[in-house]
Amino acid sequence: MKTIRDFDLKGKKVIIRVDFNVPRKKNKILDDTRIKKAKDTILYATKKKAKVILLSHLGRVKEEEDLKKNDLKVVVSTLQKILGKKVLFVSKTRGEEVEEKIASLKEGDILLLQNTRYEDLDGKKESRCDAELSKYWASLGDLFINDAFGTMHRAHASTVGISRYLESGIGFLVEKELTALSSLKCENHPYIIMLGGAKVEDKISLIENLLPKCDKMLIGGGMAFTFLQAEGFDVGNSLVDRASLDYCSKVISKYPDKLVLPVDIICSKEFTDNDFYQEKDINEISFDEMGLDIGSKTVSLFENYLKDASIIFWNGPMGVYEFENYKKGTNQLLTYLVEEKKKTILGGGDIVAAATALKVVDKLYHVSTGGGATLEYLEGKEFPFLKEQEEKDEKK
Repeated sequence: MKTIRDFDLKGKKVIIRVDFNVPRKKNKILDDTRIKKAKDTILYATKKKAKVILLSHLGRVKEEEDLKKNDLKVVVSTLQKILGKKVLFVSKTRGEEVEEKIASLKEGDILLLQNTRYEDLDGKKESRCDAELSKYWASLGDLFINDAFGTMHRAHASTVGISRYLESGIGFLVEKELTALSSLKCENHPYIIMLGGAKVEDKISLIENLLPKCDKMLIGGGMAFTFLQAEGFDVGNSLVDRASLDYCSKVISKYPDKLVLPVDIICSKEFTDNDFYQEKDINEISFDEMGLDIGSKTVSLFENYLKDASIIFWNGPMGVYEFENYKKGTNQLLTYLVEEKKKTILGGGDIVAAATALKVVDKLYHVSTGGGATLEYLEGKEFPFLKEQEEKDEKK
């Protein structure tokens, strides 16, 4: 797989697909991590005197009113601060204005085009990888670099379509993501998986692919109660994914020595961030109580398995992380992993948000920007862009 290093960029119009799909509230960016992660590739291209054309999506565009709230101009000032360079912006995805702006670019200039999903308003041309749109965008550049790992599992015009008409490669972010996640497929033992979050149903493919490879799977969050009930515990009013109970029973029977479930929990009678909570062993939960976080004994139990781990992958928080009283288990384990300098890879939006809030992102081995893309990669699914590039290489 070619990277941006493999090309002569001087004077070339280089289209870089980035992922600026950042969380916002009232036109204010809440987390600029994805913009920061694109910095190295963009600056490398400018230093090599490329004319840089950036493409990204932002949110979903299904109707006219979505255009204004997903205007990509919102990222320009933040991007300029991160890069330390001026960023030009054109509020169109195609047309004369776009073409004139690109024609006037000088070496080292950076131009950001409008949200690629504006093209979804008319027949989902972006999301359905419309050939005419793909060919048009490709006509704007000399080279295509895909550095949007968070969209690598999608076959869209801006992620795959352009690459069918231009010589293509990956940027530093995608290279780093693939290298880190590939290490989870190697023979690194003990290999520990940590899974949290709400529903088992959402994690079945991940469990199926990773459980045979790992040494232990530590399960917390709401999904733990489905496993606990399948094991015979009365979990009171805790969240249970009843459609997955039979599946959990089969997993417990097949891998009795690999699954590690909570032995105590923090519980309350209300699903609110209140101070009326107790720490109880799992066999002490009353019928009207619900588990909202793992308890101190479980934190110690999990740490006991983590202390000898060679590599750890963690997806999903261990409690109801949006509540201050129920983020302690997650934060204690994150702190432990940092202090013990364990080789830890985080994947999935919620656990990454937890690490960001705790300010430990830069202290961990790798924090994936991928979200759904990360999980699909670990589930063993093929990425359309990577598959097409590999097929191109094989034909040469």
